[in-house]
Amino acid sequence: MPRFLSQPVSASTAFAQLHTAALGVEFARDVAHLSGSFGTKTIKGGLHWYYSFRDVDQSVRQIYVGPDTPAVQALVGQARAAEPRERLRALVKSAHALGCVPVERKHLTVIARLNEYGFFRAGGVLVGTHAFLAYANTLGLRWADPAQTSDVDLAHAGRNVSIALPATVRAEPHAAISTMAEGFIPLIQYRGSAGALKRRKDEPEFQIDFLTTRTSDSEDPIRIENLDVALQPLRFMEFSLEQVQQTTLFDATGRCVVVTLPAPERYAVHKLLIIGERAGAMRAKVSKDLAQAAALVSYFQAEDPQALADAWQDALGRGPDWRKRATEGMKALERMAPELAGVLQG
Repeated sequence: MPRFLSQPVSASTAFAQLHTAALGVEFARDVAHLSGSFGTKTIKGGLHWYYSFRDVDQSVRQIYVGPDTPAVQALVGQARAAEPRERLRALVKSAHALGCVPVERKHLTVIARLNEYGFFRAGGVLVGTHAFLAYANTLGLRWADPAQTSDVDLAHAGRNVSIALPATVRAEPHAAISTMAEGFIPLIQYRGSAGALKRRKDEPEFQIDFLTTRTSDSEDPIRIENLDVALQPLRFMEFSLEQVQQTTLFDATGRCVVVTLPAPERYAVHKLLIIGERAGAMRAKVSKDLAQAAALVSYFQAEDPQALADAWQDALGRGPDWRKRATEGMKALERMAPELAGVLQG
């Protein structure tokens, strides 16, 4: 059985139109009332656009616009042009009707509120199963066995300034969730800060995790200056955060939100890296990790093997421990999906 099915061209076109329009609305909401200028920065070999302006306290602030893509370039050239919300809702309905995949309403509510409070503009990244599901619309396909999740996993590069985008923008994810009146409670309190994990009182399986890169032996949550929530450090997380892209999530009611997520080829390799890190109760997630990795590896094997090979070689080149974990993950993948044996060796 194939692990993915290609979407018809009409669905891919509808989603591309939705994403471009959603970028326009998001961008206009941020900068239409500000006086400033656009500029670019090169980060990890990629060109990214920013909008710089002087805040009321006269400090220079930056808003992250997006990577240097034709869609973002068009937005920079038409900075004052905003798409009406009504047209955006119509585009969502059209994309959904043509077969694009929505997000659960309650999950989109949380993600959209975090966006309103600046989480993605301050370098936040959507990771975990919601990122995997989002790749379907982005890549123009449907997963044959779409994973379901009760978690919303989010990450930030934390103190790793070589990854963070951009360090001067402040976000308040704790305040965003607290103002929702959705009954979320922090599971970890860290030096007076909101914890890295939050869970609903009446729906304990609905959990929000805030993650970051692990740069020491300590597993204590990390507090950084421009976020009001502590971040749980995880090994190898930086691999997913070094190259990111934007996409649009939507739900069946017509709402949508622009988010940042890892490059899909790096997400796939990262899933293999963390197989050996799963211990105790977390071992139950191994099968889901492998299924997602297998689906993405199958896609890249067919459509863009070089992108996957580059990500794989990047992981192998980071030292003995990285090679050990990557090899363990590869062997587990090949046991679960024998048809993928040898794919990552080129």
